Amino acid sequence: MAQNTSDAHILVSMTYVSRATQEISAKEISEILQQAQHNNAANAITGMLVFKDNIFLQTIEGSRARINRLLYSLIADQRHNDLQVLETRELAHREWSKWSMNYVSPTQDNAAIYLKYSTTADFNPYLLSFESIRGLMRDLSR
Repeated sequence: MAQNTSDAHILVSMTYVSRATQEISAKEISEILQQAQHNNAANAITGMLVFKDNIFLQTIEGSRARINRLLYSLIADQRHNDLQVLETRELAHREWSKWSMNYVSPTQDNAAIYLKYSTTADFNPYLLSFESIRGLMRDLSR
């Protein structure tokens, strides 16, 4: 797919949250992750995905045009709904450059990390500020 050369120099990050339309198994998450890693690598997109309690929290980074195209495909994806873009911004450099798509699931072992940014131990990024979401994702990825 041709990319406008002026856009190739505009690096952006977009973070969104959405809800799975049905119960998602570990196998399905693995398939989603593999597909995202393959597609993202082909499109110079990097990012991080957090999934728990049928809620997706994801940050993706890449050229503005490719991130916009990916957003349109995410909106059309019937596996989830209630997609809310939490933040979009231009970047000087990538935060997730090591991964075409890193994946973390909040667990009992890392529950204290979620509690650090939330008023409850329940995973619900819809209730968090973007600053808290950013800190949560950074801490979970360590």
